[in-house]
Amino acid sequence: MQHREKLYELLLRAGLTDVEDVCPGSLFPPEAGWRIARGIAAPDGAVREALDAAWWRRLADADGEFLVAVAGHRIGGNDSWWSRVRYAGAGVPGLTGDPGFVALSLDGQVLLAEVPGADGPRVTALDRLPERLEEAAAAAGCETEAERAEVWAAVPGRPEWPLHWAEGIGSNPAAPDELLIRLLDVEVGFLHACARPAVLDAALAHPDPQVRSSPADTFRPKLTPDQWVRLVRAEPSSSRRVLWAERACAWGVELPADLYDDLLAGPSRAQAVALPALPAHHLPSLAVDADPRVRVTACTRWEDLAAPLRALLLADTDDAVRTAALLAHHATVPMPREIFAALPQPQRALEQCRLSPELEAELVRDGDAEARRALAANPELTAHGVAVLSEDPYDDIRSAVALRPDLDEEQRAAVRYDFDPTTMSHVLPWVEGLHGDAGAMRRLAASSHPLIRRSVARARRLPRDVVERLARDDDRTVRLFLAESCDDAPAEMLLEVWRWWDGSFTHPDRPRSHPNFPRTGLLRYAGDPTGRMRRLALDDAQSTPADVARLARDPEAEVRRRAAEDPRLSPADAVRLLNDPAAHVRRTAMRNSRLPARVLAGLLHDRDTASAAVTNPAIPVPVLHRILAAAAAAVAARR
Repeated sequence: MQHREKLYELLLRAGLTDVEDVCPGSLFPPEAGWRIARGIAAPDGAVREALDAAWWRRLADADGEFLVAVAGHRIGGNDSWWSRVRYAGAGVPGLTGDPGFVALSLDGQVLLAEVPGADGPRVTALDRLPERLEEAAAAAGCETEAERAEVWAAVPGRPEWPLHWAEGIGSNPAAPDELLIRLLDVEVGFLHACARPAVLDAALAHPDPQVRSSPADTFRPKLTPDQWVRLVRAEPSSSRRVLWAERACAWGVELPADLYDDLLAGPSRAQAVALPALPAHHLPSLAVDADPRVRVTACTRWEDLAAPLRALLLADTDDAVRTAALLAHHATVPMPREIFAALPQPQRALEQCRLSPELEAELVRDGDAEARRALAANPELTAHGVAVLSEDPYDDIRSAVALRPDLDEEQRAAVRYDFDPTTMSHVLPWVEGLHGDAGAMRRLAASSHPLIRRSVARARRLPRDVVERLARDDDRTVRLFLAESCDDAPAEMLLEVWRWWDGSFTHPDRPRSHPNFPRTGLLRYAGDPTGRMRRLALDDAQSTPADVARLARDPEAEVRRRAAEDPRLSPADAVRLLNDPAAHVRRTAMRNSRLPARVLAGLLHDRDTASAAVTNPAIPVPVLHRILAAAAAAVAARR
């Protein structure tokens, strides 16, 4: 709000009336205006002198209105929104000097700008803007090999924003391993998406603990089992060593026996005891450990403990240990009323223990709603208890009963459960445990409950008849989960899902990246009324550069973005898309390898575009090394 108030005051002082803030939408974007004002990919024919009243009259419409963006006033973020203003004066608005501005006529034909520079203000005045931009793009696309070499020989020169290079260079696919290994001393953010073995090895051997931990401290680690083990061994902090061991186990890594010995011998023994794959031969010593926290955790492995050790834990002098032992013991042995009544907090018993028939009957009939809610998901509940709760007056209790694994599908269908198909759903653990059982998958794929069918659809492999059934499911989330998770999903269904789903954070680019997604016959969608279907045309092996050029001018931004990432995009179209109204289209064009070197070098030296431009794979490797050296120097100077 502070920036908005300051902008309003500045416009008022300049003699302008603020009409409204305007999102670029389908307009020429302020970002491109700033870039042209700084001389990057700028058309020829620009006036480079003081802006007189005649130019301002050409800029404004009949009502004196035009669009303006003022440097440092971040309406919508990064000076990226226009302000529609009205000027009623006869002379020149008082916008000249600091902080700088760009202005655009409402018809997009006239651009005026003034930005500060090392040699004084830089003035730009352009008419016939769309036509001139087309001419500039065509001219930039005719760059010769000699001109490219001359441009790259001068980079990085005297960079204004080398810190932005450090943020982006690690995402450049052309950067060799040795450069990324050097980058570890400067910036480590790129490690969150890095899958290069040599780079990850170097990170795990780095003296800085933050660098060493970065490859593991991410949503989807790319570490191999051997690298996980090395990370755990190298960690000097006992607590973090256990943390990395937990993460490794969660990703299916089998830790070596001697590593468990080391973790249990350290100061974080109480945490290490909880590791899910802890070898059973450690349990006898843990059950009699001096630390009650360790003995409590040992109770979670009740079935692996010998009878004498169980007896010791049930008679333990520590209340927490004794309670944990009782809960573990009564997972299979019915818990009498007197023991249940003596529990300080009975919730866990309600959720996981087998109760005596009398106690269970009383609780499912007369217990309070919270007790019945906990019992509804208790795996040890008897058939009688399940039957009573399946008719409970509370919707959520009946709904929990409907998801129990011990119901057959006829019983499940008889339960009046409540289910909102629009809420986020996760795979049911008990269904996931049956993913390898073809018979169970056939039975559950026919379930009346959508959440069970959704959980089946998350299986990586399924029998053909199950896939065919789920691919026709009325619940479109079932079809979506099948498209995201199952390698057997059929091509026709994947294409159908693509019409309304473009990938999620957990499954990016599915269904389009699915191995069964059709790769032929897609050109027929080039004229489809739906933009997301037109996008597919360029995935067809029979598509041509002419198809790319046509879709680069598509009315929908998502289609233009697909063209902007295509390696067949012409250099001229790559330059033209830098002025696209949609920011994601402009960013994609900045990464296209067909972008002319002179334009790309300019983007590298612009604050707003440096971090995106440095990811362009067309930058020669020697230049990348020089860029990294400049970035490293800037980072070192800031520290």
